[in-house]
Amino acid sequence: EEIQRETAYPDGKVEKVLKNGCHLVFFPNGTCKKVGSDGKTVTITFFNGDVKQIMPDQTVIYYYADAKTTHTTYSDGLEVLQFSNGQIEKHYPDGKKEITFPDQTIKYLFTDGQEESIFPDGTIVRVQRDGSKTIEFNNGQRELHTSQFKRREYPDGTVKTVYMNGQQETKYVSGRIRIKDKDGNIIMDTKL
Repeated sequence: EEIQRETAYPDGKVEKVLKNGCHLVFFPNGTCKKVGSDGKTVTITFFNGDVKQIMPDQTVIYYYADAKTTHTTYSDGLEVLQFSNGQIEKHYPDGKKEITFPDQTIKYLFTDGQEESIFPDGTIVRVQRDGSKTIEFNNGQRELHTSQFKRREYPDGTVKTVYMNGQQETKYVSGRIRIKDKDGNIIMDTKL
């Protein structure tokens, strides 16, 4: 672009005004600021390679050169971070976070302390504030993990519970109940 005016300042800063209306400011440390002809689009290229863009709608896009990470802040408060490994994080104004990992697992972090992860195979893991966990498998099975036990529920209605002391209890749809001690020895079986 053709230069309309160029001004050198005593502090070493140089400003160039282009005929298309853009302003370029070059700083002695290597940083360059470009203000678009609209006066609203600003791009700052820092001496370390970082780039900050301010768009007309006040969206701010900051690229961290060393980390190869882009941090976009939208005018509504949504922040999106894109990492070089493909991970994407969305930080919502209400405090909720959504993380998409490179393997396409999606994790939601809620403001009340709950978490939910959805894995590519369809498995869903929900973690409550108290640390208890529910796992829903894509084959219809479900697991509940608490501080007292782990319980697996099968699609046919069978429920197997393993307590922290190692004792196992299996309840079958037929009404049969089988209990094993921590060593796997059957201590009760109500075969019907």
